[in-house]
Amino acid sequence: MATHRKEQMYSYLIVLTICSTVGLQCWRTLFDNFGVNVVGLDGHHVGILQSIREIPGFLALLVTYVLLVIKEHRLAALSILFLGAGIFLTGFLPSFAGLAITTMIMSFGFHYYETCSQSLTLQYFDKQTSPIVFAEQQQFAAVASILVGIAIFLMAPFLSYQAMFILFGCLISGCGIWAFTKKPSKQTIVPQKKRMVIKKKYWLYYFLTFMAGARRQIFMAFAVFLLVKRFDFSVQDVTILFLINNVIKFFINPMIGRFILRFGERKLLSMEYLVLILVFIAYAFVESKMLAGFLYVLDHIFFSFAMGIKTYFHKIADPRDIAASAAVGFTINHIAAVILPVVGGVLWMVNYKIPFLAGAVFSFISLCLVQFIPSHPKKG
Repeated sequence: MATHRKEQMYSYLIVLTICSTVGLQCWRTLFDNFGVNVVGLDGHHVGILQSIREIPGFLALLVTYVLLVIKEHRLAALSILFLGAGIFLTGFLPSFAGLAITTMIMSFGFHYYETCSQSLTLQYFDKQTSPIVFAEQQQFAAVASILVGIAIFLMAPFLSYQAMFILFGCLISGCGIWAFTKKPSKQTIVPQKKRMVIKKKYWLYYFLTFMAGARRQIFMAFAVFLLVKRFDFSVQDVTILFLINNVIKFFINPMIGRFILRFGERKLLSMEYLVLILVFIAYAFVESKMLAGFLYVLDHIFFSFAMGIKTYFHKIADPRDIAASAAVGFTINHIAAVILPVVGGVLWMVNYKIPFLAGAVFSFISLCLVQFIPSHPKKG
């Protein structure tokens, strides 16, 4: 057994990462069909709701101050509890206003957990181990997504949207309560600064994080919506795509961690952005349902490559800055994410191709800037 797996924090984060993944996967799989078929949402509604979903990510900066009154691992557990509660309530409020409320609750849980998870991973595991730990977390997340996809695929013909939201919400909230009974922390890690940290030497990390948020939001807000609205994908169709995505990710995630250790973040991220330029352009002009599904799978796979931004930061960061910088990074990541869905929703109504062509431009800019990452970045 690998040494890092013996850490209590490792198993703690694996369990909560699985919970976080189950919650997000459930919400993403059901949301577009629930929104279109039950609530009657259109493009601008989706854009607004996606912007609302990203507000807690924008407010992740506040995690630094929340940690003044609660330990970071307990905040992670509380976040999972909020995630479950938001999903539980979604089925009870089938309206635009109701979705706005439950989306906000769910999103606070998801984004605050992601902030804590990244911070705790970088604090508890060294620079040679963290890429492997991130990869293994994503591998477990892929398995969780597969199981959620299978469950929804089998349940969808028999259960209502409300029943599925209740079921998954209770499961996730229960795990959050369980996490409160655990004490995985230890006293030997470097104490973290309890204030906001912004440093000039982290500028490239900030920029790449910002652009990753812009690219991710276009995918999250409009890729599945394109499949449902333009190509009439059903819940089962979308679920099958998620299953394919996560089966592939289960096998490639360990390779990504090893790739980073061998070749570095610059090559990994360059590969990601080059492919994404082509994928976003193809989204804008695709006419085939099958090809659209293939593009979605390809797009989703490259999400895992973003771990290169985290491991690059780990190599240049002051160990005392990790928790505060993780919070700042999530806020920066969501600046574009709060704005783009609303703007993109309006642009969608003009021409649905525009948001995807913007994604290609963002990916090109990222490809250029990632070349500033040195082949072997040293701690600054």
